[in-house]
Amino acid sequence: MIGNRKLIGTSIITALTASICCVMPVLAIFAGTAGLASTFSWLAPFRPYLIVFTVFTLAFTWYQKFKPKTKAEIDCECDDEEPKFINSKVLLSFITLFAGAMLAFPSYSHIFYSSPDSRKEIVYVEKSNVKVYKVTIEGMTCTGCEAHIESKVAEFDGVLYVKADYKAASTIIKYDETKVDLEKIETAILSTGYNIIK
Repeated sequence: MIGNRKLIGTSIITALTASICCVMPVLAIFAGTAGLASTFSWLAPFRPYLIVFTVFTLAFTWYQKFKPKTKAEIDCECDDEEPKFINSKVLLSFITLFAGAMLAFPSYSHIFYSSPDSRKEIVYVEKSNVKVYKVTIEGMTCTGCEAHIESKVAEFDGVLYVKADYKAASTIIKYDETKVDLEKIETAILSTGYNIIK
């Protein structure tokens, strides 16, 4: 049974680690610590391996719970002793649901970010002042990554439109050059932990 506890603990740790590159930016927004957002972005390339390891660990733990007991294990068990909660299928079910929610976090993490368009007032700008900047960004792996970049860049008053696309590894930004400069926009993107490819 101690082996099951280790497997359950391993499942939790790997599920958290697999999703931490998307969880940390959301936590950083709520905590107001922008510098923390980029701390774990280096884990993103390892995410597929961590997912496989988490699923394998959970599957093996469930197999351990349901595999037929040997005669020696049956003879060793005491009839009056109830299984502890730490070794129960109920706890393992909760752990499996939690791990699943963490592994799926990147697909729904965008809901924690406010839409850049919802915060903007209608602004009139001279067409000659509007610039379009299309930038290639390395490291985005999900819609949560897109929302993180969009939210950060949209904080500037001069940004009129921002749309990130993790599949194309690019972001399009329309901005009023009289209110915000390109250097500030690039600094905001880099502060999210993603790299600009020039």
